[in-house]
Amino acid sequence: MSWQINGSYMETCNCDYLCPCPLTGLSTTTHGFCLFAMAFNVERGSFDGLALDGRRFIVVGHTPGNMGAGNWSVGLIVDEETDSRQQEALAAIVSGEVGGPMANLAPLMGHFLGVESQPIAFEGSNGSWSVKAGSAVDQALEGVAGLGGEQMYLDNVGHPVNNRLALATAKRSHLHAFGFDWDQEDGRNNGHFAPFDWRG
Repeated sequence: MSWQINGSYMETCNCDYLCPCPLTGLSTTTHGFCLFAMAFNVERGSFDGLALDGRRFIVVGHTPGNMGAGNWSVGLIVDEETDSRQQEALAAIVSGEVGGPMANLAPLMGHFLGVESQPIAFEGSNGSWSVKAGSAVDQALEGVAGLGGEQMYLDNVGHPVNNRLALATAKRSHLHAFGFDWDQEDGRNNGHFAPFDWRG
């Protein structure tokens, strides 16, 4: 089976900036647990001949300890225009069932909580990005610049989305889905954004 999706990604998590997970091999978190919402805007994509262009989805989750310890609870939110076949394709990609970058994380996912459908708005350019999915997710971030005014990045991190992640701080993080309840607007928590190009 052949598939590929590419486009834009942004996420926020509850770790204080700068999130230690990519710097410590998932062995450390700021608060001893993690909440996250990883949002994707698929610009071009196909799954065994099925078009996935224009689809949007969000992987939300909770880890009861450090991410590397596993036992993640993960849910998938897809945009309301996603039909049943596309939904099944995205679930297979996110779960790692059909290979690709998420397959490396599959052993850490202890509980798949299902799929919800919401209207998803994914907006942004340069260093400002935001995503809203009905009442389930509302998050925004702002890229962090270095002393020279240029966007800063983490390189060679081995993150499933991209090996190079832009650094950002969250402007807001609201997550109310699959039993998760998280509201934060103090600007202290972490964010990342990057292009992505997945295939299996």
